[in-house]
Amino acid sequence: MNTPADLDESHNSHNSQRVQVADAARELARIEQQTGEARADLARLLRELETAQTRQGQSQAARLLEANEQLVLATLNAQKAAEISQRALHEAVEAAQLDALTELPNRLLLRARLALAVAEAKQRGGRVALLLMEISNFKEIRDSMGAAVGDQVLMHATRCLTSAAGAQATVSRHGSVEFLILLPDVQQASEAVALAEKIVAALGAPARFNDHELRLSANVGISIYPEDSEQVDSLIDQAVAAMYRAKWQSPAGDSPGEKADSELTLAPLRKPVVQRYTALAEQALHQADMQEANTELLVSALGARQLVEAAERARRQQAVFLGILAHELRNPLAPLRNAAALLSRIPSVEPLLGQVQAIIERQLSTMSRLVGDLLDLSRASAGKLRIEKRPVDMAGLVDNVVRACRPGMDSRLQQFDLQLPPYRTEVDGDAVRLTQILTNLLDNASKYTPEGGMIGLSMQAEGDFLALTVVDNGIGITAETLPDIFEPFVQDAHATAFDKSGLGIGLTVVRDLVEAHGGQVEAKSDGKMLGSMFTVRLPLSSNILVTST
Repeated sequence: MNTPADLDESHNSHNSQRVQVADAARELARIEQQTGEARADLARLLRELETAQTRQGQSQAARLLEANEQLVLATLNAQKAAEISQRALHEAVEAAQLDALTELPNRLLLRARLALAVAEAKQRGGRVALLLMEISNFKEIRDSMGAAVGDQVLMHATRCLTSAAGAQATVSRHGSVEFLILLPDVQQASEAVALAEKIVAALGAPARFNDHELRLSANVGISIYPEDSEQVDSLIDQAVAAMYRAKWQSPAGDSPGEKADSELTLAPLRKPVVQRYTALAEQALHQADMQEANTELLVSALGARQLVEAAERARRQQAVFLGILAHELRNPLAPLRNAAALLSRIPSVEPLLGQVQAIIERQLSTMSRLVGDLLDLSRASAGKLRIEKRPVDMAGLVDNVVRACRPGMDSRLQQFDLQLPPYRTEVDGDAVRLTQILTNLLDNASKYTPEGGMIGLSMQAEGDFLALTVVDNGIGITAETLPDIFEPFVQDAHATAFDKSGLGIGLTVVRDLVEAHGGQVEAKSDGKMLGSMFTVRLPLSSNILVTST
């Protein structure tokens, strides 16, 4: 529906056109008056000629010839002036019936042609279709890119509509962003729906306006004579109402310049209304609902923004705290490691000393890994995680990781199955970080699998990615915890009870390192005590040579 500004603009345009028509009419009247005066002069001259002939006879032939020449000249001048006036009047009438920007018929001319089409359809028992199209994202385009681009968009829409509608149709500008398309002779209402789909598709194609590439979206309403109405004004009103129904029923969330996926159907496009005021009342109700919803949305958005800002502050504070904690914890590790090394140099026949030294070294290794994970988590949160990518032979890397993790599996009497592809696999990555990813996954699998359990590692190419999968038949992950398993400090209650040595950050580090390599990691589990599966997908090297062996 047109805005008050649009109505004022249309009203001013109509007033200007009426003034032009009135001026042209007055000019024509003036010319007609001059023509009448010339005719009166001609009659007078004829009378004078007759008098002269009577009085002077043949001696006045020269004066008669001069009068005749004056008469012919006056007649020609009057005729020329009349033609100029009629042409000006015709141009003024045409200008009053065309839109100034698009040069399309305006609503007055469209209404006249619609009345003629309805009259002809009534005589032959045919149908007339009327489509109202609105550029739904025009306001956003004009407000963000300026009036000049807005005019270009309207001209582009004009070309799309005239091309899609064909020569028999009349395309007119009905409002600032609305166009009416008159189909004077249709066999079925589905023809109008097909044209509406064609128009939406044409407008939805990308088009360049200055430096902007845009996709226009549109809402279309249809009314059909005689099914919807037999009155001209009612057909226009119902097309308007149908357009708003299509607009309100369109899927939510469409961005400016993006076409909705749902197909146009006849029901929302041409559903009739009983009275114009009904549609206006529905529109007013809808606007009131939208205003209330927008108010609630604004309040929610402000609240959400405050929560997001608070969460971001907390995240930054947490990252700083983790960094400080990791550095403070790492400082005592070197003296402890040196002390453990000195124990091995002490001559003693006491076997307990060797056992104590082994316990200390194992705990130091665990502490070093936990502190390293804390540091990596802090760096990732601060955006300071460094990845030095080079071509890495993944088969060799997997072999090294398995040899490092195998003692822990053997101490738990766990069975391990390794499956590698019969071809060379290479990724562009940081070998140290990739080792850390696989080590964390295999250590977790071993740590949360009971003694005598099964652990497996497989590797295979999947398109442009390399998939590494770690599976186990351990304690599994509950459905409640699984969606958040990669978040910091998230652990299942039964996992904490099974092994108390972890902090719940190892999988977070795995996710951050995988994503830093441009990859993805996912976790799957059927539930508690039903095992788990972790799959890491990394982009294969662009110069990878895959050969069967």
